[in-house]
Amino acid sequence: MLCPACYNKTYAFERARSFAMYEGAVVRAILLLKFEQIEPLGAWFAERLAELVNTEGDALAADVVVPVPLHRERQRERGYNQAALLSKPLAKRLRLPHRAVLLMRTRARPDKQVLSLEERWESVRGAFATRPDSQVDNLRVLLVDDVLTTGATLDACARVLRDAGAKSVIGLTVARAVRNPLPSTVAW
Repeated sequence: MLCPACYNKTYAFERARSFAMYEGAVVRAILLLKFEQIEPLGAWFAERLAELVNTEGDALAADVVVPVPLHRERQRERGYNQAALLSKPLAKRLRLPHRAVLLMRTRARPDKQVLSLEERWESVRGAFATRPDSQVDNLRVLLVDDVLTTGATLDACARVLRDAGAKSVIGLTVARAVRNPLPSTVAW
């Protein structure tokens, strides 16, 4: 079943799939992954995501696995990117190349922890770019992140990848938030 935003082709990615809903124990597990760098947890989630990809077959076919990047300052603070803790073991399980340096975040996320729908979309507009000399021509990209809240981050990354020549972009996350993902007006 497609969500209304996917049905109306609002996003730049073809589809997005998630292992679980963002609630209960999944929230706690993602927070551990995000702030405590528990790599075995990332590997466990990667196994679940690989099962999801294998179950859906051609619908999630890809040539390369790419994590959503953190801004360099956030990466320096944490010392790691939680999306890469998922994407690297996922790529290995799927026997696909892992391209952690394909995308970069050019603008930091606002310090404010809770953003409105509109603020989420605005905070990622123009915040990503492909690295110079990155080759994405005609590739099917599996874009990995921890949580899909509004779809704004996956959408912004997908737009950059599509503009750089990617054939398709599929979003894959551990969890998906339960709520209407779109602000009242999304203009690109």
